Amino acid sequence: MDSQRSILIIALAFVSFLLWQQWHKDYGPEPVVSQTQTEQLDSNGELQLSADEFGTQPVATTPGPDAGISRHEQLVTVETDVLQVKISTRGGDIVSLKLPQYELTKDSQTPYVMMRRQPGFDFIAESGLIGQHGPDDSRNADGRPLYHASELSFQLGDGQQELIVPLHYQHQGLEIEKRFIFRPGQYDVRVEYLLRNTSDEVRVVQNYQHLLQTIEGGRDSSFFMPIYRGAAYGTQSDRYKKYSFKDMQKSNLSIPTLGGWAAMLEHYFVAAWVPDQEADNQLYSRVNRGRGVIGALGPVVQLQPGQDALISTTFYAGPKIQDNLAELANGLDLTVDYGFLWFISQPLFWLLTLIQGFVVNWGVAIILITIVVKGVMYPLTKIQYESMAKMRNLKPKIEDLQARYKDDRQKLGPAMMELYRKEKVNPMGGCLPLLLQMPIFLALYWVFVESVELRHAPFMLWIQDLSAPDPWFILPVLFGASMFMMQKLTPMTVTDPMQRKLMMWMPVAFSVFFIWFPSGLVLYWLVSNLISLAQMLYIYRGMEKKGLHSRKA
Repeated sequence: MDSQRSILIIALAFVSFLLWQQWHKDYGPEPVVSQTQTEQLDSNGELQLSADEFGTQPVATTPGPDAGISRHEQLVTVETDVLQVKISTRGGDIVSLKLPQYELTKDSQTPYVMMRRQPGFDFIAESGLIGQHGPDDSRNADGRPLYHASELSFQLGDGQQELIVPLHYQHQGLEIEKRFIFRPGQYDVRVEYLLRNTSDEVRVVQNYQHLLQTIEGGRDSSFFMPIYRGAAYGTQSDRYKKYSFKDMQKSNLSIPTLGGWAAMLEHYFVAAWVPDQEADNQLYSRVNRGRGVIGALGPVVQLQPGQDALISTTFYAGPKIQDNLAELANGLDLTVDYGFLWFISQPLFWLLTLIQGFVVNWGVAIILITIVVKGVMYPLTKIQYESMAKMRNLKPKIEDLQARYKDDRQKLGPAMMELYRKEKVNPMGGCLPLLLQMPIFLALYWVFVESVELRHAPFMLWIQDLSAPDPWFILPVLFGASMFMMQKLTPMTVTDPMQRKLMMWMPVAFSVFFIWFPSGLVLYWLVSNLISLAQMLYIYRGMEKKGLHSRKA
């Protein structure tokens, strides 16, 4: 029994170390931008994307964020049922985006502000045309193109299936219409360039699109509720890869791929550029004046005189709804980051949503999925508790052997093994089931932490947000009480005073620890403990009837 407890503590410590290591990697402090990194900018502070870096046909450099912003800039306001967007006529960039279906805080009636341009912090989506004749060429005297908008306010009406927001510009014989296409209930926006070459010469352009975010600042994070605020991308060969601001500051990303995508994440929400999935694109990243940039460069387009062309890409900004993201690009749904146990978490999330579809309450769904999981794992639980009970029954015989061979440790080991063989007891039998259950425990942890569906989801009574800690600390206290009851049902056999005190105070420590955890996660653990208590009583009662278990042992 002592060895089982020791192994359990070691296993928990090891898992805690892995969680801490991953947390520090993803959410630790960002390094300061070095002088060599700032040298990526030219004298005007513009971000350089050269042809040599991308290995494409010769193209000009794209302008840096905010380059050429003038007092003539206007903002085009667009409203749909799920998006509130502001588009700058300077470059046609998305400089503000709110999500009216998601409150900033519970019952605040304030839309979640996802993208914004404000003093000291930027999070915007830029896109444009570079190349020999691209208007976003940094050699253009006007800087970024100043588009013309026929209207400054657009709204998706009831029953309207599509809203087109057009911007117009002419440059070196190119007629350019940059338009944004919105649809009801959709967080993805189609961004298209309709080009016409009215000159008598070939025109060469290349589209780019990237996300820019200030590295310092942003939303708060904590160890108990981690918020990964950084970049990620996907390629044909690597479906999902985090690329944090620390990674950006160390090296520039430059990856050719068929299709692909580039994104910025912040916990429950994601902003992403999804270029043409049938085209050869180039993913890139940069650091610009304390701001991280990640995006995609499309293929070079040549327009003959009188020729028309259509270049299109998709922009997504909204909640991490896995089904919607999976339809846009391969691997984009993995931004709902379940970690290395994603192959367990995804089926559990599917089951959770299936149950919720029937009960229409996420708290009840958590209780029911806990019952299902504990039911499926019951055979392992039975093996675990039976092994623990048998080991406890052997305690007098083990103590007798220890007293007999206290001065001969070489003989004690074989004698103990012979006792286990004779009594048909495996000293590790109670540990293996615990270790097998631990991946499911961790997988469910990430399901409850990462799923936007639980954000602000009410349960009952005082629990009105399953993604937030229990405001009255009732669930953590109940969890500690259930853990204490389990300890009483399984008396400690350790003799070391320090270990006994440690085990006695574990329920209190966990109760305090869980104060900062999401209430949905604490609800799961509480229900899991209650079911374990019921299973333990049932298993021990059956063993007592067979004469295999004694609670006084």
